[in-house]
Amino acid sequence: MRNLVLDIARALVDKPDEVVVDTLEDDGATVLQLRVAVGDVGKVIGKQGRTARSLRTILGAASMKLQHRFALDIVEEDEDEGDVE
Repeated sequence: MRNLVLDIARALVDKPDEVVVDTLEDDGATVLQLRVAVGDVGKVIGKQGRTARSLRTILGAASMKLQHRFALDIVEEDEDEGDVE
């Protein structure tokens, strides 16, 4: 699943080398944290969140097939400090 999100995100952004997907285990679910370059955040969220919603829909469908819950967090970093908000 991590590689799926990584490949999709890299196809959407201008700086594919800066795409990072981290995985965290949380109460029987796997949380995928997606980080992209500051200028690419809008591309992975999309207009009115449509692209992010589509990514989550794909994860939901795959979750059913794999019988394991996955969640997607898009992490926005502060442009000046590089800190996670």
